[in-house]
Amino acid sequence: MRMVFKYIDILGESAKSFEDAVQNAITETARTVKDIRTAEVMKMNAIVNSDKIVEYQAVVRVAFKVRRKEE
Repeated sequence: MRMVFKYIDILGESAKSFEDAVQNAITETARTVKDIRTAEVMKMNAIVNSDKIVEYQAVVRVAFKVRRKEE
């Protein structure tokens, strides 16, 4: 059987770290998307206020298996 995958880009955020931002993106995506297979960090940003990082952001490209109706 052939498998087909779809990619979507997700923006995760965290006040703690880039790692948490990536994990938040995956965790939230998994609530509605099943069979996540890979996650690729595409971009990282830091929001700065008064010379301090106040938020970490990660754009994550998530790949998941496309399911057929009979699955």
